[in-house]
Amino acid sequence: IMATMKIADSRIKPTFELEAAELQLGMAPVAGVDEAGRGPWAGPVVAAAVILDPARIPDNIDDSKAMDEDGRAFLYNRIMKVADVGVGIAELDRIDRDNILGATLWAMGEAVAALKSKPRLVLIDGNKAPRISIETRTIVKGDAKCLSIAAASIIAKVTRDRIMMAVAREYPGYGFERHKGYGTPEHQAAINRLGVCALHRRSFKPVQLALGLL
Repeated sequence: IMATMKIADSRIKPTFELEAAELQLGMAPVAGVDEAGRGPWAGPVVAAAVILDPARIPDNIDDSKAMDEDGRAFLYNRIMKVADVGVGIAELDRIDRDNILGATLWAMGEAVAALKSKPRLVLIDGNKAPRISIETRTIVKGDAKCLSIAAASIIAKVTRDRIMMAVAREYPGYGFERHKGYGTPEHQAAINRLGVCALHRRSFKPVQLALGLL
């Protein structure tokens, strides 16, 4: 049986082990936090915080990058039904004023504050944590290791994709509904053709180049 296992299946899936250990130490509730949209040239950055109920964890939660759109949408609905979920959205003005890292950390803090329960511990994807009055722990590649962070990655990604698909109708021709603001060849060609629009991050180099600021 092992010989027929596809390479893709050998990737380690996120588990609830870290959260379970912390819960046994009395650190309940534990929240996982992740973001979507640090890299794009346009649109907001979205952070999500998720407290999973150990008794009602949806099956097949995975790092959002490892899933297709339908899989993410399905799990988004399942997570929203059974978990405590908070979302924080940093808009363009904040991204351009505070830089993308500052805006991302602010959105993470907002996501944690939006939870119904105040967590005892917040597990954060990456190597930088927002300044909040709760114990935090950063986990590099946390969305691939830790189930709460993976759940947050799904919420953040689906929320941001839906925002970009909605605003695409206001700014037709750029293809935001497809590339979601990321720096794809289609996006670059649209900027070359149509110029920069109100959704573009003025602090990002490709946008500054298009505006003739560099």
